[in-house]
Amino acid sequence: MTTPATDFPLLLEPEALEPLLQHPQLLIIDLCNTDGYRAGHIPGAIHIPPALTQAGQPPAPGALPGKERLEQLFGQIGLTPDHQVIIYDDEGGGWAGRFAWMLDSIGHSRYSVLNGGMIAWIGEGRPVSRDIPPLTPRQLTLTIDRRPTATLREVMASLDDPHTQIWDARSAQEYLGQKVFAAKGGHIPGAVNLEWTQAMNPANHFRMKDAESLRKTLATLGITPDKRIITHCQTHHRSGYTYLVAKVLGFPEVQAYAGSWAEWGNHPDTPVES
Repeated sequence: MTTPATDFPLLLEPEALEPLLQHPQLLIIDLCNTDGYRAGHIPGAIHIPPALTQAGQPPAPGALPGKERLEQLFGQIGLTPDHQVIIYDDEGGGWAGRFAWMLDSIGHSRYSVLNGGMIAWIGEGRPVSRDIPPLTPRQLTLTIDRRPTATLREVMASLDDPHTQIWDARSAQEYLGQKVFAAKGGHIPGAVNLEWTQAMNPANHFRMKDAESLRKTLATLGITPDKRIITHCQTHHRSGYTYLVAKVLGFPEVQAYAGSWAEWGNHPDTPVES
């Protein structure tokens, strides 16, 4: 008996996916590096190079690709409203979380992120394949939902809002302005820092840490479910994972600042703390 797509959790364990690989509603998306995909991937997985998930143009290279590009991308892989999309990468979840945000942005809520991704899958000896599955492209007309994304203007307007907390997923050195990858170093005023990998457990194949410990850690930083959470990094790659973490924890209002520090740190009028 197949499992209805609505029964899939947001964070899916590898052991739960393995017996369902032939599920007719699954669309498995691989966001690993291309060489890694060719060397072996989850059977049936379709490869999408991570670069295709980003607009790639300054001042905000991490912005959502335009509507036409999104229609081309999702049309090429044959996405339908009935698909349960399974997303994974080979780094713990940054690209996978970003892809989840993209699906939110086109109104496709039927998706799961594989906990630990390819690291857990291979580490536990699960089956891999080198076969490239055939695509079934289709014409798509998408409606873009802007709610999962905070613009620069919206972040600026939220700086004095006590009900908004900005989560900086970069390294502590970047947050403090000791490592600079833009015209300005430091962080958005009022933002708190928890580097993205701090939400992972390396001893458990880089699965997400348990919900109770994550809630406690985040609460000490003021990241709580009663607030609007805006997360960012340099190009909304690392913060793809923190976006996912907040969603898994059930935070009701989560947004990604996709412009991230590449936009904020290079803008002449943005305030900075260090």
